[in-house]
Amino acid sequence: MFSVELLVVSIIKSLVEVAGLSLLAQGIVGLAAGNARETNFVYRMLCVITGPVLKIARVITGGKFTARRLALFSWLFLFVLWIGLIYAKSYVCQAQNLACIPAG
Repeated sequence: MFSVELLVVSIIKSLVEVAGLSLLAQGIVGLAAGNARETNFVYRMLCVITGPVLKIARVITGGKFTARRLALFSWLFLFVLWIGLIYAKSYVCQAQNLACIPAG
């Protein structure tokens, strides 16, 4: 059986996972590259992916955080959103009597 709601929740959950892992990778590459991180190609590509998330976090916080705290807040926000989307996916599966099998 096909469920549009399950598809939408799964797509949003996947986007949140990509953004969260990109923030984590950006932090690791930034630490490894040191002061030369702005010229690092991988770091700049991760900045492109995480840019929209950081802009949303900046709007939510009112721009009162430093760059490091903003990145941490963004990651924590995405983590809480990811947990909520797991519950939403479970709710959709139960509400529509779908046999959703967790990937593992």
